[in-house]
Amino acid sequence: MSNKMKILQFRKLSGPNYWSLRPCIQMLLDIGDLEELPTNMIDGFYERFTEALPTIHEHRCSVGKAGGFFQRVEEGTWMGHVVEHTALELQTLAGMDTGFGRTRETGDTGIYHVVYSYIVSEVGKRAGELSVDLCEKLIRGNKYDLDAIVQELKELRERYKMGPSTSSIVDEAVSRGIPFTRLNRGSLVQLGYGTNQKRIRATMTGETSSLAVDFAGDKWETKELLEKHGIPVPKGMETRNFESAFEAAQRWGYPLVVKPTDGNHGRGITVGVDNDDLFKHAWEAAKAQSKNGYIIVEAMLTGFDFRLLVINGNLVAAAKRVPAHVTGDGKQTIQQLIDEENENPLRGYGHENILTEIDVDHQTKRLISDAGYTLKTKLPKDEILYLKTTANLSTGGTAIDVLDSVHPANVHIAERAIQIVGLDIGGVDIVAPDITTPISENGGGIVELNAAPGFRMHLQPTKGLGRNVAEPVIDMLFPPGSSCTIPIIAVTGTNGKTTTTRLLNHIMKFVGHTVGMCTTEGVYIKNRLVYEGDMTGPNSHKMVLTDPTVDMAVLECARGGLLRAGLGFKHCDVGVVTNVSADHLGLNYIDDLDKMARVKGVIPEVVKPNGYAILNADDERVADMAENTKGNVIFFSLEGKSNTVIKEHLKSGGRAVIFENGTFCIMKGKWKYPLVEAKEVPITFDGKAIFNVANVLAAIGAAIGMGVKNENITAALTTFFPSFAQTPGRLTMMDMGNFKVLVDFAHNVA
Repeated sequence: MSNKMKILQFRKLSGPNYWSLRPCIQMLLDIGDLEELPTNMIDGFYERFTEALPTIHEHRCSVGKAGGFFQRVEEGTWMGHVVEHTALELQTLAGMDTGFGRTRETGDTGIYHVVYSYIVSEVGKRAGELSVDLCEKLIRGNKYDLDAIVQELKELRERYKMGPSTSSIVDEAVSRGIPFTRLNRGSLVQLGYGTNQKRIRATMTGETSSLAVDFAGDKWETKELLEKHGIPVPKGMETRNFESAFEAAQRWGYPLVVKPTDGNHGRGITVGVDNDDLFKHAWEAAKAQSKNGYIIVEAMLTGFDFRLLVINGNLVAAAKRVPAHVTGDGKQTIQQLIDEENENPLRGYGHENILTEIDVDHQTKRLISDAGYTLKTKLPKDEILYLKTTANLSTGGTAIDVLDSVHPANVHIAERAIQIVGLDIGGVDIVAPDITTPISENGGGIVELNAAPGFRMHLQPTKGLGRNVAEPVIDMLFPPGSSCTIPIIAVTGTNGKTTTTRLLNHIMKFVGHTVGMCTTEGVYIKNRLVYEGDMTGPNSHKMVLTDPTVDMAVLECARGGLLRAGLGFKHCDVGVVTNVSADHLGLNYIDDLDKMARVKGVIPEVVKPNGYAILNADDERVADMAENTKGNVIFFSLEGKSNTVIKEHLKSGGRAVIFENGTFCIMKGKWKYPLVEAKEVPITFDGKAIFNVANVLAAIGAAIGMGVKNENITAALTTFFPSFAQTPGRLTMMDMGNFKVLVDFAHNVA
């Protein structure tokens, strides 16, 4: 036996899907001859597995208690199941606790669907690959390096995960029910949908003034502007000429600060320049980071480094920042002290924890050398050695919350400085002996203003109270009473999806909406085809939902896109299921009607609690979907009041749309409203095109769910024609004068 597994396929299901409402990786895994070897038949596997991944003890699995999965492995389970739990645990070890998993047989011998949730898709996919490799090594008893595996996943996480500032804003938005869409692999994110969307890039918003960002990015212009408004700043100069700068240094005397005019994140800044040699080094460091070649030389203010955060004109957070440092004990070397500090449970790789590990880089080595030491020197007891020149958390610095102790005069200065520059979100860097007294009196001053300031130091300070600084950002972007989304109508089913979608587009356009529509023919914005092709998957949905001109989305949702990548949205206002029939079986192991119903059933599952699921009462599988929706249910039926589901639904006070005696009728309890006769609705061909009668019933139900008035529904239905403009290729009638031509390529016996 080879004991070799093979990954046949990966799918990233980024939205609600067949397996779960959360994002998942779906792996199609061939376990080969391991189908004949459950885990209890592999000699020593249980012992090697539990030794390699002891933390999987927390996985409860179907046993329902801690240690449950280990019990399954000991008693015997199949390797696909082991790969699932291993992929979940590797992500957890890399700082991404996910938790959901499923492993199911496909029906083909040895081939399994291995499904598990993820936070970062790139990490999730790689975790699956590494899990297969690790499990194979554990089967054979080969060597493995778990630390290297976890580190690889951490590096992927840092490359692709949103940073802490962006994440905090997104998390705050999600907590308020505001949907988000990531627009790139970085920090560009859309909050909300359509005309009600807002965009952020890290802590810059779509409302942030480009001119203000340019101002803040030019430290010299900012310094001059603030000085003109009477705000304390250190004296200094801007120059490209080293000789001029050096001459000023001699004239003013040390210590000084040297920094690039257009630098950021502390790059190229040298603080505490106190001799000629260090000045030359600082000049070169600043030059290396400057794009425009201009360098600022300024007097060094004495005191501590404070960062004040102003959002929407108000001070919301303040932190005292301390550069990365170690304190000697007289016994350990500087390197040992750094290693010990990096073992601090508050520190982690990149952004995985409150603090970042201290990296020994060129700057660190220079500071150690300037102090007369090497990494092998035993640092004297109680001596503090600073390892960076700036206090950025990303370079190992620490932060202490001081918001409650900021003097009111300093609050006013910080808020005024940001308002003068024109930023909606800005960081104010102050150096002063004390933040509890006015900086105009204690010799302090503003040394920088920052567009896109980091939030991490305020969210999770090393000491003091964490501040939810994302809250005022969302308050600013979405004031009370404002809307964050647009109505979404999702349409699925085996047959009738496209016609129902087009009819709903027509109804919503008729009542004044700017509609974005996805169909099998393409994406339409304002009834104009903007992208041709079968556009019924999640990427097409997102194209509509990210369009800033759209105030209503009508989205056809075919089983292909749903199986391939999930839905392109988490919730909808109205979800329509037309029917479930034998067409289209076979894709991705969906080989019977019950499985197909499960695929289509995702739509009613994501209907909002105050929304509506529009379900076909004549189709038993569709009618049963009412049990799994949180929304209200409107049934539709060609059979009318004779349908048992309709009878029971009306008895309980529910609403239904039926076809009775050639008339479309709306019912609620015993009340019945004749809406319009079929002969007045062109696409029904006087009621003879029964499949279109069913589509009209579904569309009426959806329109009711959207609150469209009865008279408007009637008017829209009577102006929707079987034409190339409105129903291309779907029972399209052409009048050729002496004769008529019917074009239809979209219908079958169903």
